[in-house]
Amino acid sequence: MEVVDMIPSNPVNIMKTAVGVGGSALVAPVAMPVLHGLAGIAVVGAGIFAVGALVIKTAGAIKGIGNPLKPTEESSQQ
Repeated sequence: MEVVDMIPSNPVNIMKTAVGVGGSALVAPVAMPVLHGLAGIAVVGAGIFAVGALVIKTAGAIKGIGNPLKPTEESSQQ
């Protein structure tokens, strides 16, 4: 019967394992709020882009109408 050493004898491997587990335990509580924050920024950015595009199209349409009170060349020729 072979006896297997259950305790790792290399202290470097022990430290790598401890830092890996500890690091992920420290990052896990922060990860979800950060993801929600990034998603919120993306949604707000998309909304600002949509509103900006609508304002530009509306301003272009109003500018294309012109001033109805100002006489044009067509009306002055009559």
